Amino acid sequence: MTEDGLAGFSQKTTQYLTANGLNIAYETFGDRQQPALILVAGLYNQLVRWPVVFCQALADRGFFVVRFDNRDIGLSDKIEGARAPSLFRQYMKHRLGIPVAVPYRLDDMAHDVVGILDALKIRAAHLVGMSMGGMICQIAAGRYPHRVLSLTSMMSNTGVVGKGKSALMVSIQMLAKPAKNQSSLDHSVETLQMIGSPGYPVADSTVRAMLAAEYRRSSHPAGYVRQMAAINTSDNRVGWLRSLRMPVLVIHGLQDRLVSVDGGIDTAKHVANANLQIFPGMGHNLPSELLSTFADLILDNARAV
Repeated sequence: MTEDGLAGFSQKTTQYLTANGLNIAYETFGDRQQPALILVAGLYNQLVRWPVVFCQALADRGFFVVRFDNRDIGLSDKIEGARAPSLFRQYMKHRLGIPVAVPYRLDDMAHDVVGILDALKIRAAHLVGMSMGGMICQIAAGRYPHRVLSLTSMMSNTGVVGKGKSALMVSIQMLAKPAKNQSSLDHSVETLQMIGSPGYPVADSTVRAMLAAEYRRSSHPAGYVRQMAAINTSDNRVGWLRSLRMPVLVIHGLQDRLVSVDGGIDTAKHVANANLQIFPGMGHNLPSELLSTFADLILDNARAV
């Protein structure tokens, strides 16, 4: 992340396409004639959470890179008027499998990824997803294997109960409202610092600048609640993972407090010949010091096709 915290912002004009009846905001890097690589962001993360230097590093390694705002976030269409079920009902579905109605599921978001490929006339692409984006990419690779050349799942999990869970204090922080005399921005900075990488610290001012710029681009808290419901009510992905035959890379931070490292270990366990890479000192973000390494690993994984 740059000193001003705006590592994800570029001078590119945002473009729009239609996927599954939704207007999706996206940006591209690199040569359209090169193999496509789609970056899928995490929970309530706008496309700018993928640093420009990382997108450019992937383009320099021979990919046509697409980053986009998931549905219900950023400049993409919002699912207005749809309410997420209560956290209690989400819990009952997650732990006991009791059916619950939600505005959309991770499966729908995976279908969005394929819709983006269709809109851009891309036959198949390499998929890279972080956190919730990793979950979405796992489903897309399982459901639509003919559209996925390789998969990279970063700081994610399989949806298996007890694997890749949050530390208690992080769970409390994620659900808590700002304290008295604390702004929403202050609370968000506190949250990101709590789940960040202890081995690669970032100044509060840098995180604050990034979040402030994101808020100016778009702020839609209802989307956070609906995306969280999609995660909590979706089935585990073990069956899909076991079916994968394309190259699969799993990247995880050893000090991840939002999605514990056993989530990444469990992901790799269910995929034949998966390449598991665990980084000491890394939490639940993308340390700038590791971006070149990540790009090299993704390239190596893609070359295994």
